[in-house]
Amino acid sequence: MKAEGGGQRAEGSGATPRLCKALGNAHQERWQRAEGMNSHWSLPLTSYLLLITYYSMNLAVASTILGQEEAVDILESVIEKSQADDVFVSLSSQESALSRFSENQISQNIQKNKFSLTITSYFGKRSASASTTELDPDAIAQTLRRCEDLARFAPEDPEWVELLAPQTYEERQPAFDLATADLTPLTRGEIVQEVCQLSVKAGVAGSGTFSTNVALQAIANSAGLRGCDRNTRADFSFTARQDNGSSWSQLTAWGVEQLPILDATEKVIQKAILSRNPQEVAPGDYTVIFEPNAMAGLLPWVIWNMDARAADEGRSFMSCTDEAGQPMGNRVGEELFSPLVQIQRNPTHPLLQSGRFFGNGLGNSYLEIVRDGSPQALSYSCYWAQQKGKEANGSFFPIVMAGSEKTVDDLIAGTEKGILVTRAWYVRYVNPRTLEVTGMTRDGTFWIEEGKIAYPIKNLRFNQSLPAMLKNIEAVGMTKRCGTSVIPACKVNNFHFSSITDSI
Repeated sequence: MKAEGGGQRAEGSGATPRLCKALGNAHQERWQRAEGMNSHWSLPLTSYLLLITYYSMNLAVASTILGQEEAVDILESVIEKSQADDVFVSLSSQESALSRFSENQISQNIQKNKFSLTITSYFGKRSASASTTELDPDAIAQTLRRCEDLARFAPEDPEWVELLAPQTYEERQPAFDLATADLTPLTRGEIVQEVCQLSVKAGVAGSGTFSTNVALQAIANSAGLRGCDRNTRADFSFTARQDNGSSWSQLTAWGVEQLPILDATEKVIQKAILSRNPQEVAPGDYTVIFEPNAMAGLLPWVIWNMDARAADEGRSFMSCTDEAGQPMGNRVGEELFSPLVQIQRNPTHPLLQSGRFFGNGLGNSYLEIVRDGSPQALSYSCYWAQQKGKEANGSFFPIVMAGSEKTVDDLIAGTEKGILVTRAWYVRYVNPRTLEVTGMTRDGTFWIEEGKIAYPIKNLRFNQSLPAMLKNIEAVGMTKRCGTSVIPACKVNNFHFSSITDSI
């Protein structure tokens, strides 16, 4: 059942038989013994926490995720009561739930309902913003008045642009999976319990999170712009450790049924066991196979830096400069990367099915970013597009990089000598202008020889130009959703490792 008001989702009765079924016969016997002895501490800690979750959720109230009509009504009310020359309003409503586990036991269950209403008021070229997490009429009215008071005394914005006119968004809906929206804490716990059991059986320490998110975003302005979307998302992250070996994987989808949690768990466990007792490999330039999750730690840095203003002002790897180092345009159309690099913004990709608009109201539609290794576009903000006579195109995310039918094993089989990287960790700038970054491998790094994984190696620190990395891509593999992107495994030549690190 569901009840009105803030708080958590309420559960129905009769959870004990279901829980016992999830935990197996042995755990059921322990529950029965504990019930007869009036001592719940006879249960394994994981099982006990599942029971605590169930009983605590029975005392809670239901979801407070806003409906689309209700959200639009709130925005319309703000615009109607605004006294500013112009006003932009955005409203987000999120219900997130998470189960955390550590050392093969559930350690935390969280459910959070969050509202955020942000108002931006304009008096000429003066503007200010104010936000509230309370949606009662008095709180909204107070936020609106505070916003307008601040805007009246704000300095004029030298980069002011007019509000967006009404936009024509694509006639589609983002992915909204009812099973994900209705997933109970008990069901999450049952799935995590299976993951922990696999870890115990293999003798590894398993840790991670399993979470779901239901979100609604609505926007409106006084120029007539209106937009409202809702979507769901599910994430599973798992790390397995044994002695001095470890491995990790991250899964993301718009529906829980798309997450191959148990398959991924078994693969991570196997890789963690294989990664024990790593050997040293000298720093240098190597052929490297990046799994999709590892590539997802690097590729977005390139996309973030494909900003038109930064390129035009000489602050980007996309900048053209004269002999004196002064900016003179950008490098759109040049073949900067391998011809295998094909990147698009593609919100309708089956694995993504993202929202129809960005937070500022610009539409989120298909856009070709890189074709055959040549950048085809830069990201233009509304202000910079106005300055340059271009069309504003918003964020480049969500990105999709084209792959192939080759598996990671296929890429390994075609490699005489090289390194397999599971994860790129703690990536940071070395030189923002050239897009040289540093970071470390983590959670499973292996030496490849004669087309096979030969042995685990110690983690390595890299210092690498990312445009050069994309230039040196020799092969791409199958794609996977990684966060808000779809990215393939990549085989890269001459990737530079600068030192060895003893971290696992």
